[in-house]
Amino acid sequence: MHPGIYGMLEEWEDGDQEINMDFLLPTGIFLKFPVSRNDTIKHIKEMVWRNARSEALFSGLGDPDGYVFTCINQTAEREELEEEFRRIRDVKPFMCVLRLVAREGNRQEKLTNTQITQLIGKGLHEFESQKNHEVNEFRTKMRTFCEEKALERQYLPWQRWLEYSFPCDLEPCRTPSGFGSVKLKSSKIFINVKFEASDVSVEVVMTHVHVMLYMYIQHKKRKNLIFDSFPQQNTSSLWSINEPFYIQLLQGSRVNADEGMKLVVQAGLFHGSELLCKVVTSLDVTVCSEPLWDQRLEFDINVCDLPRMSRLCFALYAVIEKTKKPKSTKKKNKKADCPIAWVNTMVFDYKDQLKTGEFLLSMWPSVPGIDLLNPMGTVEKNPNVDSAAGLLIRFPNIRPHPLYYPSLEKIIDFEKNGDVHLKLKEIMDNKHYTEFFEDEKDLLWKLRTEIREHYPENLSKLLLVTKWNKREDVVQMVSLLKKWPDLPAIHALELLDYSFPDPAVRSFTVRCLRKLSDDELLQYLIQLVQVLKYESYLDCDLTTFLLERALSNRRIGHFLFWHLRSEIHVASVSLRFGLILEAYCRGNIHHIKILNKQVFLFTRVKSRKDLKLCIRQETYMEALSDLLSPLNPSIILTEICADKCRFMDSKMKPLWLMYKNPSTPGDMVGIIFKNGDDLRQDMLTLQMIQLMENMWKKEGLDLRMIPYGCLSTGNKMGLIEVVKNSDTIANIQLNSSNSAATAAFNKDALLNWLKSKNPGDKLEQAIEEFTLSCAGYCVATYVLGIGDRHNDNIMIRETGQLFHIDFGHFLGNFKRKLGINRERVPFILTYDFVHVIQQGRTNNSEKFERFREYCEQAYKILCRNGMLFVNLFAMMKAAGLPELTCFKDIQYLKDSLALGKSEDEALKNFKVKFNEALRESWKTKVNWMMHSLAKDNRA
Repeated sequence: MHPGIYGMLEEWEDGDQEINMDFLLPTGIFLKFPVSRNDTIKHIKEMVWRNARSEALFSGLGDPDGYVFTCINQTAEREELEEEFRRIRDVKPFMCVLRLVAREGNRQEKLTNTQITQLIGKGLHEFESQKNHEVNEFRTKMRTFCEEKALERQYLPWQRWLEYSFPCDLEPCRTPSGFGSVKLKSSKIFINVKFEASDVSVEVVMTHVHVMLYMYIQHKKRKNLIFDSFPQQNTSSLWSINEPFYIQLLQGSRVNADEGMKLVVQAGLFHGSELLCKVVTSLDVTVCSEPLWDQRLEFDINVCDLPRMSRLCFALYAVIEKTKKPKSTKKKNKKADCPIAWVNTMVFDYKDQLKTGEFLLSMWPSVPGIDLLNPMGTVEKNPNVDSAAGLLIRFPNIRPHPLYYPSLEKIIDFEKNGDVHLKLKEIMDNKHYTEFFEDEKDLLWKLRTEIREHYPENLSKLLLVTKWNKREDVVQMVSLLKKWPDLPAIHALELLDYSFPDPAVRSFTVRCLRKLSDDELLQYLIQLVQVLKYESYLDCDLTTFLLERALSNRRIGHFLFWHLRSEIHVASVSLRFGLILEAYCRGNIHHIKILNKQVFLFTRVKSRKDLKLCIRQETYMEALSDLLSPLNPSIILTEICADKCRFMDSKMKPLWLMYKNPSTPGDMVGIIFKNGDDLRQDMLTLQMIQLMENMWKKEGLDLRMIPYGCLSTGNKMGLIEVVKNSDTIANIQLNSSNSAATAAFNKDALLNWLKSKNPGDKLEQAIEEFTLSCAGYCVATYVLGIGDRHNDNIMIRETGQLFHIDFGHFLGNFKRKLGINRERVPFILTYDFVHVIQQGRTNNSEKFERFREYCEQAYKILCRNGMLFVNLFAMMKAAGLPELTCFKDIQYLKDSLALGKSEDEALKNFKVKFNEALRESWKTKVNWMMHSLAKDNRA
């Protein structure tokens, strides 16, 4: 050994040569002989016994199973080598010395402890050396809890065991609107019972369907029966809704008018003869029997200001263009109105309830001399439904529960405290308002019971104004919390922030989280692990909850393990995460072997320069084959294909590993191993894209996204899924151009590439895939503020799906050079993308408008779920990502999702951004050209 060099870490890595080892026996005998680096501990022990036979005092040795080797490991700790199937090169003793000692204590316990130590990357002796009562009690309690769960699992029926071991990974989809031919697996069904002013969904046991139907029939005779039979639903006072009143004008029917005319609808709100606000006029549509508007008509009056006797009056008329003789006048053509029909309806039903749902209004024919709108006319529909013109309208569901006009008694009560309640309503309506003046704090605390009853989702605001340094207030808050209605789990996530450390609050939050399905829990697991960092004590409800769910679903356990294991190197959480990992392992001994092989994968390929040579060695082939993919434990990585593996040409030289796919002969599964890059930001971004895709699919919008797998497994280390049969836009452009300087401006390159991969009838489907996915990524990258977008990190599959990779910058942190923002478009939408969408035809505007509609629909869905994205990003502040450290970093997200604005305002803003992206796309092409030139020069 060279002077000044200690240990043999590098020697253990080299080749398959033999190395001389020293052995100290308990009889005092010293042995020295060569062993192979690939020999197992068990094989080495057998060699020691063979060599010791010729030595003195051999008879003093007992059975080999009564002894265990010890060594000094790389952390200068004494380690017992209980797991005898490990290879000596994997043990990596600090020196080439093994000592044989008599076994003491429970061998199985020691073996388990050794396996857990190797798996979690932290010695259990570190926990014991703490000599900390909290640590000891937590370990004891969690061990008991997890081992009890493991025992319960042993007695599961085989179906439940299968559900635990192989949980279903269901594709999110739109909830079917009707039963159809679908077989019901549950003993409960939902029946939509239509009452005059709303749709009510009632959960009914299948065996009691006949009772429900009987009650429905009785309702026809005696309208109050249903309401007497079911508990009163949650209701809100009309005066609490400070939003504009609107209706949806859907379509007409049986309209009779001359060709060449345009149909228009006027709508006005009246109280008696008084017009309450300005009349609203629809768009004009071409005359036909069943004209279609599908237009929102919004009135300049808030719902809270609607009088009880508000009447909604409609008029249907035609517009005729009167033409003048040429050169007779310079005036523009005039319009003449031709009244067709009118109809009136009340805004409230007879029970004081604001109407909701669709109504088909049979209209009355217009009479000459009467105004278009006829508020003095009847509110009854024309009974001649077979011949009368009709209007189909929809009253919105402003709230998920019925809205009533306040009764006289409530009006009197309200008048006494009107200003107080209006102020409370103002505070509650502002979802993002968290800084309060002293008088507002006093008001919220004074009306805390009203907040619980009428604004339960605003619990966080009440918690922020609670005086936690005043014990009387704390007692009252905790008491109030016990009776607080459960919040939807996605809203309760906000309460896991560090601003709400009280155990009663966190216990309440976990109570709400129990409603999460396994799939939903997996969707938010990254954030739930991060907020563990905010817990004040080891033993907390959130830890117990996560362990309980992980031990009930192996897929959850798999990802909980890796999310914790990937940060075991972080000093501030090393103890907490290590203890949770230990508890999980003790509750799932069988999972240890599977996980250990995955951990072993990283130690094998972490720093290999002679990759292909090493992979061909038997020891490497065995270590890298037949394991479950850390990215997706449903996939088995059977046999590694050495010829297909390579180092990639990017800065950190990631490893490209390819495996045979047992389920599809001839197909392959690929993973990229990165060492030196922090993948947590990529993992978070892809989680958000996956969440977006789930939301869209539940709304019936499948935008063909590719949120490929990405998993951080350690300090600047992790795995990325290979998306097969795909290429970067840069490569596609370069391969179809003569030079890097002109490649980015070849608008035909993408379409020609798709044509070459999709001959004949396949092309149309490929273009559809491109259109849908392009829309999805335009919206996703805009909302998340994804930066550093160039043609090397946008890819296309041969099937047509476009997708983005490498998310090193988000939340509007765009790249700058010489103080100039290099990315000056809201998202990437270049003319070569449009060229593909329009199928190569410049006049194919119909296809492009459909693409625009996809974008707008996708954006509106995300805006409706905006607070969930904000809460999830807020929970990730604990991760310490450079571009996500405080609430200020999340402001980009609030702006891009237009939080606090109406859907119409949000959509208007998005349309501006859409047009800007299209108009300024030439700047993107210039950036792409510069990137291609720089890449070409490096090559």
